[in-house]
Amino acid sequence: MSEKNQERKRTARERLQQERESEKARERRRRLLIVSAAVVAVLGLAAVVGVIAANSGKDDSGSDAGPLLAPAGVQGKDRLAIPVGASDAPSTLTVWEDFRCPACASFENGLRDAIHELEQAGRIKVEYHLATIIDGNMGGSGSLRAANAAACAQDAGKFAPYHDVLYQNQPPETDDAFAENSRLIELAGKVDGLDTPAFRSCVQEGRHDSWVDKSNTAFQNGGFRGTPTVLLNGESVFPQKGSEQISVANFKKWVEEANKGKKPGTQRSTPSPGSSSS
Repeated sequence: MSEKNQERKRTARERLQQERESEKARERRRRLLIVSAAVVAVLGLAAVVGVIAANSGKDDSGSDAGPLLAPAGVQGKDRLAIPVGASDAPSTLTVWEDFRCPACASFENGLRDAIHELEQAGRIKVEYHLATIIDGNMGGSGSLRAANAAACAQDAGKFAPYHDVLYQNQPPETDDAFAENSRLIELAGKVDGLDTPAFRSCVQEGRHDSWVDKSNTAFQNGGFRGTPTVLLNGESVFPQKGSEQISVANFKKWVEEANKGKKPGTQRSTPSPGSSSS
């Protein structure tokens, strides 16, 4: 074998050896990258879990009103609905209200008798949701204080009549009279059997303040334009329904149309609105 051939073979072996070493180096780098990526992924997951754990005990509403204590008998998503009427009524009226809201008082005072009539006949059930937007817009705490008092009335099985009394005695929007617990307790005297030590304690300590805050947050996140927001089986009843303006006659007609062929509800667990007010 000539020296020239030997040199070519030696060069080929050296080249093959270099390629093998290069491949080994590439494999070592690949493994290092995989391990490093895995470590980063684990640390990232740990960080996410840490954030979740850190936030899991926080009140999303940002309120410092204390532990969340829901009133008795509340229902629906996150237990934010106060139900009135037969649970098996064929139609549901969903009402989002603020006790300081003049438009809410106009709606309630204008349609109260019709709503009571239909509720008591088992044609509709009403689910009340409480908001406090006037406190935010005008300042003060009357929306919150009145909503807490109404929740205390719910504990006593007297929400509906007390709800009516609050709207019948609503102060002007700029007058934060409902911020005074003494006024709310005074108005409880208009509802038979409501003004008790238990009710007074509930009002004065703000027992349901955090629940009211949560309800108001749900309202703000719900995409509603304002209070009152009133839905019949999920469809807004005002300022108009189709081409028809809201009125007592139209409201009754809409309920009748929605209930066509359906039996009235009979399963009651809450008192009828207005039955205990004076």
